[in-house]
Amino acid sequence: MANLAIIGAQWGDEGKGKITDALASQADVVVRFQGGNNAGHTIQFGTKKYAFHLLPSGSLHPEKLNLLANGMVIDPLALHHELRMLDRENIATQNIRVSHRAHVVMPFHSALDRAEEDRKIDKVGTTGKGIGPAYQDKVARRGIRMEDFLNDELFRQYLNEMVPTINRLLESETPYESEQIFETMVSARARLQDHVSDTAYLINQAVKEDKKILFEGAQGTLLCLDHGTYPYVTSSSPTAAAIPLNTGLAPKHLGNILGITKAYSTRVGEGPMVSEVIGPWADTVRTVGREYGTTTGRPRRIGHFDVFALKHAHQINGFSHLAITLLDVLKGMHPLTIVVGYRYQGQTLEAFPASARVLNQCEPITIELPGFDEDISDVKTYEALPLNARNYIEKISELVEVPIGMVSVGPDRTQTLIKEDIFA
Repeated sequence: MANLAIIGAQWGDEGKGKITDALASQADVVVRFQGGNNAGHTIQFGTKKYAFHLLPSGSLHPEKLNLLANGMVIDPLALHHELRMLDRENIATQNIRVSHRAHVVMPFHSALDRAEEDRKIDKVGTTGKGIGPAYQDKVARRGIRMEDFLNDELFRQYLNEMVPTINRLLESETPYESEQIFETMVSARARLQDHVSDTAYLINQAVKEDKKILFEGAQGTLLCLDHGTYPYVTSSSPTAAAIPLNTGLAPKHLGNILGITKAYSTRVGEGPMVSEVIGPWADTVRTVGREYGTTTGRPRRIGHFDVFALKHAHQINGFSHLAITLLDVLKGMHPLTIVVGYRYQGQTLEAFPASARVLNQCEPITIELPGFDEDISDVKTYEALPLNARNYIEKISELVEVPIGMVSVGPDRTQTLIKEDIFA
């Protein structure tokens, strides 16, 4: 079986987009399976940078089939914008397909998202893109899916039923109007008409034809609605277990699972982060690593590498390999610190806590390794890395008990060291 899932092993922003882009050349199909435009993947190739929020990172390989699966919630205006970006770059889009079962994010979902966050005393740190409310409507069975969104009669019926309720909830001085929303969506609906199809069928046909499928998650395991640092999580599950449900693929076809993790820790928004560091070290990492959110532009919180959290992610996903990104950022950082455990009220914990309250009171247990001073951005093979850089990577692998498959030493797609053929 030659299928591969790419899963964020931290709090998102691990560099999944770059790794997906690097591996997409080996795949026949690339599938984004959850989340919405609250995610952000930046891909750099030469002098060009591409920021995707909805499109699979394989979209820069137009000969591949790129699918937005049923587990996503899709803002049509945002997707239209991304497709037009590819048009301007003369990158073909005919192989991009959107699930007819995917739910649609409406403009009022963003307003509901912001209003809910403003109401809370203890903020979650939402992006305000309307993702949570769209998923709420899906679960409450009052959402609208792509297939019905493209039908004039059903879309108007949906708006006429929902808009009065939304206006009552928001109590806005400028209430939404059904016809105005309908007109706002005209161009996006026309553009998406030829892209919407049964992606579950396409995925299963690819399996029958023994094609290679690459599954791309958004966010990271520690933001999983079920297994993350609840309630400071996203509104879907970015774990490997979510792929079958969110794509229509039978679990037995899943294949290998590649966990993506930075060479240090970052987090955007609120919530516990035991490894967090505040001060000059974190400021340097943030500057060198350009640690600002692709979607929000917010500065990311910075921490030492957290093996204890990564073990939790491995327990949930069952990683076959790890990909370590942004190793080059740690040049000149002495020593290299790794969080190997948590201590709570004087006791060393055996498992990652479910309670945000407990996590906020945990202290990190750390070890230190020698750093490296060499510039590794031009290194072409794993073996050519400085000894201390390799020792750091291999210590992580030893502690988590997962082999290293790839190491990224810069933002360009060519700055990726392949240690093992992960698709094999």
